[in-house]
Amino acid sequence: MVSPDVIPADLNAPAIFDDAWREAACAGLDDEGRALVSRARDWAVPQLAGQVASTGETLAGHAAGTLRILADLRTDAPTRAAALIAVLSSEGAPSRNDPVAAAFDAEIARLVQGSRALVRLGVTTRQSSDSAADTGSQKEMLRKMLLAMAADLRIVLMRLASRLQTLRWYAQSKQPCDPAFAQETLDLYAPLANRLGIWQVKWEMEDLAFRFLHPAKYKEIAKLLEEKRVEREAFIAQAIAHLKAALDAAGIEGDVSGRPKHIYSIWNKMRVKRLDFSELYDLRALRVIVPDERACYAALGLVHEMWMPVGDEFDDYISRPKPNGYRSLHTVVADADGRPFEVQIRTEQMHQHAEYGMAAHWRYKESGKLGGQTRASSGYDKQLSWLRQLLAWNTDVGGQAPAATHEDERIYVLTPQARVLDLPQGATPVDFAYHLHTDLGHRCRGAKVDGQMVPLHTQLATGQTVEIIAAKAGGPSRDWLNPQLGFLASPRARAKVRLWFNAIELQQRINQGQALVEKELQRLGKTAVKLEQLAQDLGFARADDLYVAVAKDEFSLRLVDAYFLAPADAAEPEPARVPTARSDAGPAKSGVLVVGVGSLMTQLARCCRPAPPDAIAGFVTRGRGVSVHRVDCHSYAALAQRHPERVIDVDWGATGDAVYPVDLSVRAHDRSGLLRDLSEVFARLRLNVVGVNTQSRQSLAHMVFTVEIRDGSQLARALTALGEVPGVESVERR
Repeated sequence: MVSPDVIPADLNAPAIFDDAWREAACAGLDDEGRALVSRARDWAVPQLAGQVASTGETLAGHAAGTLRILADLRTDAPTRAAALIAVLSSEGAPSRNDPVAAAFDAEIARLVQGSRALVRLGVTTRQSSDSAADTGSQKEMLRKMLLAMAADLRIVLMRLASRLQTLRWYAQSKQPCDPAFAQETLDLYAPLANRLGIWQVKWEMEDLAFRFLHPAKYKEIAKLLEEKRVEREAFIAQAIAHLKAALDAAGIEGDVSGRPKHIYSIWNKMRVKRLDFSELYDLRALRVIVPDERACYAALGLVHEMWMPVGDEFDDYISRPKPNGYRSLHTVVADADGRPFEVQIRTEQMHQHAEYGMAAHWRYKESGKLGGQTRASSGYDKQLSWLRQLLAWNTDVGGQAPAATHEDERIYVLTPQARVLDLPQGATPVDFAYHLHTDLGHRCRGAKVDGQMVPLHTQLATGQTVEIIAAKAGGPSRDWLNPQLGFLASPRARAKVRLWFNAIELQQRINQGQALVEKELQRLGKTAVKLEQLAQDLGFARADDLYVAVAKDEFSLRLVDAYFLAPADAAEPEPARVPTARSDAGPAKSGVLVVGVGSLMTQLARCCRPAPPDAIAGFVTRGRGVSVHRVDCHSYAALAQRHPERVIDVDWGATGDAVYPVDLSVRAHDRSGLLRDLSEVFARLRLNVVGVNTQSRQSLAHMVFTVEIRDGSQLARALTALGEVPGVESVERR
């Protein structure tokens, strides 16, 4: 990797694509690969002449520098050729008739198109006006989006190399770098390089971005390093000689060198650990490269024999690799004068991964009669599969190794303000609208994707920008709930649509039931009665619950008549006089025993329709005995809170052959023969259906069956069997 301080002076000169450049740019490639890079150069260079990027750098210089970086990373020939070509269109919008596809094969065209897409994404996010896009979660989402957009991870390498080349150009040209550009590098690109294990790129990006963001601090640390350079280099040279001699004496083949220092990591360690410059252990550091893992631990033993280990400063990343696959032994030791220094020990393979990360996996192996080079197939695919797991981004640095994820089932799209949203694969503009806000989803009437109007059932793709066109008022369409029409892919959005229609349906029932109750009260001449009090006296928590029960024929208006005909001084049981022991009286016809009271009239509440073995509780009504509710009934909870003195203990008695009506709610996509198939289920289970209430709107059917059961096992079998009928979306007990 070329140091930012020794960039070739002629990088932007006309002769940059000469033979010397070609040798460097084609390093490690076979004849076929060299020919491909040369063809891309010959095709692109005439078009690059005289063109300048928005930063001020010539496109020719940028292309040449980017290709040198990719060569240092040991990428394959298609990656290098595509990087050279992609520079041509990276500054503008994509061309509809792409000449790249005509001049090169599909692989090159795909890499170029992917690189262009990532460039456009960067432009969009930099122009963002949404403050939410600057939050940590959004930066993390943007990193995910970058990787998700790159179907081939070589595209991410191309973007990293391009960004690094731009930073190098700022450093060499002495042009002022936009602080936002440098900050974006630290927030997005350097962490991305770290996650992919490309540490050479990560360190250089961090140092250059830090240099542009905090020039005074950068110079201060650089000066401190320079002041101690002679002393440090003498110390390192002596330590290298000492350790090399010990390795030779032990018969261990190894290469010992000093480890380079990175100013940003020094500053970050000083800031995070609140250390002074003089307290840093790794300003003096050795790196030992040995043949295998056994030699790593043998070398570690020698180091600890020669110098005194320091505290807990030892990390075994060979047995416990970092999440990005980094493996090495790290230890800190002190010499006879108490001066601490770090020693890293690893194999050549570990070193290649540490330096180049995923880029190292594009290296080739010799094969074939002509000594050509082919890709490692199965191992290569396994590495890509493992790297896909890095999309988790659970922690920014360190943490546990990532578990397998399903990130391929997610897409990442942008709002017009460049906020990134995470949606399921197959999501549509309607899913997008509901993700932003429930009300926006209800009012969604149209959508633009990348500025073009699209149907609402259009499946979105990662990287697209979506704009919702909404009405001022209104609600969703029932067609959105039909999976065959493909309007919704998100269960969350589907639930919101269903809740909207349930609320509409509930209000309609309330209005219908209120009209019936008020008409009955008018007939009885009781128009001055308080409806809320009437509902509570009849065993309902609210008047709305009474209206719904009346509208659904679950509560007869004759009971309203009976309420007014009952004696005004009807006796109410006094809770204080109720004994705690159960009487010897038999159960009521309902099979319910009232604890401590014999022969007391009971009735099963219609609001929750209890049945054995439900946990139940009683509530003493006015003139209608004890109303028996399920303990989880909302109406009972409200009644018990208002009138705790009316609560009474009840239990199931010997039910014998008694049956209990329960309501089963079935939601399904309407089709011919649906009611017949559901009826066959009840007939097969020998269940008596005593009531049916059906509604069908467009393609959605909602049916409520009142079925007589003996116990909970019959109920469970019925729910399971109904759920298996084709077209049924949900089955539940009301």
